Amino acid sequence: MWRYRQYCPVARAAEIFADRWTPLIIREMLAGSSRFNQIQRGLPGISRTLLSTRLRDLEDAGVVSRLVGNGPHAIEYRLTSAGEGLSAVVERLGQWGSRWAFGDPRPDELDPVLLLWKVRGRIHLDRLPPGRTVVEFDFVVGRPRRLWLVLKRDEASLCLKPPGFETDLLVTADLGAFYCVWLGRMPFATAMRSGKLKLDGPSGLVREFPRWLKWSPMADNVRAAVEAGAPAATP
Repeated sequence: MWRYRQYCPVARAAEIFADRWTPLIIREMLAGSSRFNQIQRGLPGISRTLLSTRLRDLEDAGVVSRLVGNGPHAIEYRLTSAGEGLSAVVERLGQWGSRWAFGDPRPDELDPVLLLWKVRGRIHLDRLPPGRTVVEFDFVVGRPRRLWLVLKRDEASLCLKPPGFETDLLVTADLGAFYCVWLGRMPFATAMRSGKLKLDGPSGLVREFPRWLKWSPMADNVRAAVEAGAPAATP
């Protein structure tokens, strides 16, 4: 952990929070990730070694607690009261970024697996129809990339290969446009009208699909920023 050697609350806080990857680790934990692999899956660019180091630093700083269960993989990481207090910092950082630093996605930011991993964790399970619903995503990003969400009222799973069940709803989308919809820069209806997002399946599933999604935790900030004058996504 970098030390600024300045007796100042901002310096002390920056030593803990402003290390590379640390704000995003806190973001993932605030979103509900508590196991090492869950946190890493939300941060595909971080190495396991660096993530271990950052979590250890946060534990030493009293921001994260490490809970050890009975099984070999039963270790969980939980935010302490100090860690939960960073929720307001992350929220304000997201508000500032939405207003002043957020434009169209860059090509290296478009990751279909990461996007659907985030979608999987933001489903209104109670709004799903009974039984199992398989949603196939056909993303256009250079070459097509097919992924699947298997949705049930008690869980949502991401599949990188065909899950072995028939597809109930097909979502065909430009990946950049779906990112913008997910993050609030483009309304769902606008993406549909532009042809960058298309749903194929029974009318009931097509109609209800948007209601299943909680959208990104940052979507409200991005929508507010667009209303305040930040650039909107181009349909």
